[in-house]
Amino acid sequence: MEVLMVQAVVGANWGDEGKGKITDMLAEKADIIVRFQGGANAGHTIVNDYGKFALHTLPSGVFYGHTTSIIGNGVALNIPVLFNEIKSIVERGVPMPKILVSDRAQIVMSYHILQDQYEEERLAGKSFGSTKSGIAPFYSDKYAKIGFQVSELFDEELLKEKVYRICEQKNVIFEHLYHKPAIKPEELLKELDSYREMIAPYVCDTSAFLWNAIKEGKNILLEGQLGSLKDPDHGIYPMVTSSSTLAAYGAIGAGIPPYEIKKIVTVVKAYSSAVGAGAFVSEIFGEEADELRRRGGDGGEYGATTGRPRRMGWFDCVASKYGCRLQGTTDVAFTVLDVLGYLDEIPVCVGYEIDGEVTTDFPTTPKLQKAKPVLKRLPGWKTDIRGIRTYAELPENCRNYIEFVEKEIGFPITMISNGPGRNDIIYR
Repeated sequence: MEVLMVQAVVGANWGDEGKGKITDMLAEKADIIVRFQGGANAGHTIVNDYGKFALHTLPSGVFYGHTTSIIGNGVALNIPVLFNEIKSIVERGVPMPKILVSDRAQIVMSYHILQDQYEEERLAGKSFGSTKSGIAPFYSDKYAKIGFQVSELFDEELLKEKVYRICEQKNVIFEHLYHKPAIKPEELLKELDSYREMIAPYVCDTSAFLWNAIKEGKNILLEGQLGSLKDPDHGIYPMVTSSSTLAAYGAIGAGIPPYEIKKIVTVVKAYSSAVGAGAFVSEIFGEEADELRRRGGDGGEYGATTGRPRRMGWFDCVASKYGCRLQGTTDVAFTVLDVLGYLDEIPVCVGYEIDGEVTTDFPTTPKLQKAKPVLKRLPGWKTDIRGIRTYAELPENCRNYIEFVEKEIGFPITMISNGPGRNDIIYR
């Protein structure tokens, strides 16, 4: 394993590709792990010597004593969630991790979460499948320049003025659009006071910290959330998240130069799954989907944050090739391959048929809604591959499946995950 300065771990698809495990694994050789976007609206499930954990804000490297975990400026920071998450892992015997929070990160407020819930209620059947964690209202406010930056918690005059101004604006929406009670400025000030106390020990200029770490030759890992197809620019808009899920955004969300990101590990699942609404061409249903969901992941395919059953599908070469291209993939980590061991033959989506034409290019959403999967069936290997440590030991049909996928997506598969544990990995 060559030592690199900065590498990113990101997802190629709809999220839930198994990034948590890959980050946890790569973190062993890292000095610093950075969360650079998103909020507590998605979870990473990690199985290690301390047990099984679902993390929502903390980077997946917090289980190592030698690492520093950074919450970057691009993150939607829910302070009580972070605070409780730190407490919950320490209570389970994990040593207190070293955590730094960017003074430029912005704060998810209680009214963002309310707004998210009220909006989903209002949209009813036409909702965006939100996790109701306040993420879209948070990012809307950030770009409308009415968000609270962590550094502002330490300026009381500024806070007072801002709180009154924001309440005026929010209450028009709360009372007249949602017909809900108004928010009170005094209560918001109390909320912000409690946040200041919780977060004060961790706050610093993380961009300067990372700049110095890069100059000292430290190994830095950027951890992305969700995947390419949930990116607001390049994903299945509008069924996307509200922050960029691409490795390129890692430079912005962490505050480092883009040319420092030398290695981009894109995590790709050996079959497809998605939480939430949106186009999903290779989706399967009924008993076929139930069986894959039951066998999938570690303990079944259910959202780490929501517990919602994930939507299941066969591997999608069109979506994965596109997802890897946008990430700028240098290495593909191919996960949950062990799950497919029960199948006689494995369908793979190799193209989309749209209005009678077959394409292998991923289209925009209106065309995507009309796409039908073109499937190719590959022979299964019908054995349990957990515990295998070298590529050559994998059954021939299993290697054929990996090599077929690699050729279709056009990026090198250098890591294969064949189980949930930290050591269930084959390097190629």
